Amino acid sequence: MTESAADTAESATATAAESADDVPARPKRLRTVLALAAVLLGLDLLTKIIMVAQLTPGEPVYLIGKTVRLSLVRNPGAAFSMGGTGMTWLLTLIATAVVIGVIRIGSTLRSLPWAIGLGMVLGGALGNLVDRLFRAPGPLQGHVVDFMAVGWWPVFNVADSAIVCGAILLVTLTLFGFEPDGTRMQRAEDEKEDETA
Repeated sequence: MTESAADTAESATATAAESADDVPARPKRLRTVLALAAVLLGLDLLTKIIMVAQLTPGEPVYLIGKTVRLSLVRNPGAAFSMGGTGMTWLLTLIATAVVIGVIRIGSTLRSLPWAIGLGMVLGGALGNLVDRLFRAPGPLQGHVVDFMAVGWWPVFNVADSAIVCGAILLVTLTLFGFEPDGTRMQRAEDEKEDETA
């Protein structure tokens, strides 16, 4: 490499470093994650309290024909009243691990869409975890209150909806290359650079 080529390379590197320094760092998003989780947790708890007070198990209230209805169910199993009825304690431990994991990831997060997705998952996990810890028949064995039914879909609650919607958002962000640090992966450009090199 000639001296002029080396000087040009050094100059380009210095310019790139300076422009990177000029770009302000994206703010961390843990507060966003926690705020959204708190709102969803509050909404989940409020709706469960109202439904337990107003509904009787086995007596659905029809809202839109027979398609959308309120139906109180005490769910010892997994989300959407699906399976795992003998593993309530294990589901409680899994929900606890999810909460801890989301908070750890959230502490380094800089992407707003990722913060929204993780906030939804955290709020939903906390909502169902509160039921598992504090509802009958006892700690780690509590049955989750489900009350919303749409067509053939299993009965669910606000927490279940938040978890599913948050997970869908996170998968979508991953598929389209949006990173938790707020950057976007540019696979195509990298591959072109590799081919031309």
